[in-house]
Amino acid sequence: MLQEWRHVHNAIVPPAAMDLDEVRERGGRYRLENAYDGEVLVGCSTVRPPEGEEAVATVIARVLPEYRRRGYGTALYEKGLAHARVLGARVIETVVLAANEDGLRFAEARGFVEAERYVLDGESDLWLTLRNDSRNLAGT
Repeated sequence: MLQEWRHVHNAIVPPAAMDLDEVRERGGRYRLENAYDGEVLVGCSTVRPPEGEEAVATVIARVLPEYRRRGYGTALYEKGLAHARVLGARVIETVVLAANEDGLRFAEARGFVEAERYVLDGESDLWLTLRNDSRNLAGT
């Protein structure tokens, strides 16, 4: 499971590629899931539990390019969102590599707005944190 999650993650965000030990460590802190169409791997997701006074959780849905626009991203996002709510999240964030235009459109279509832009130390790729507060989540 972790190797397949790693495959999707690394294919979609190569600047943040992880080795299997890094994925294992992340799996100990966050909920990692894979998505399949039958037995074919189509995507993965990450849910980071709520933190801070605002109870901000992070939900990230990733779908391999050849499987996009078929509802897999929506299913991954909704499942991750439901899990974040069970954990008490009041605000949801997601993180998108700025070069991932499909990912940005997906997030914006669900009411996310840019909250932060950053470049990781020693890197050059631009990342965006997008936020969707509970007022927008009620109907999601």
